[in-house]
Amino acid sequence: MSTYITSGVCATKIEFVVEDNIVKKIVFQSGCPGNLEGVSRLAEGMKVEEVISRLQGIKCGDKLTSCPDQLAKALGQLQNK
Repeated sequence: MSTYITSGVCATKIEFVVEDNIVKKIVFQSGCPGNLEGVSRLAEGMKVEEVISRLQGIKCGDKLTSCPDQLAKALGQLQNK
């Protein structure tokens, strides 16, 4: 399981599992429980690139980022390793 410490959002960290380029599990710590469980369930089973493509750049109100955008950053960081 990989862990990503978020920045600029209510969720404090994201834990996730990627196997063979497929997102298998996502768990957000803190944040808006219903919305983040929904995002997690929608993204699980998708290819990493697809999740990044769909979620990258989403903003939350006047913030420059969002929990979905942070997930895209976490997955992108994993790809760059």
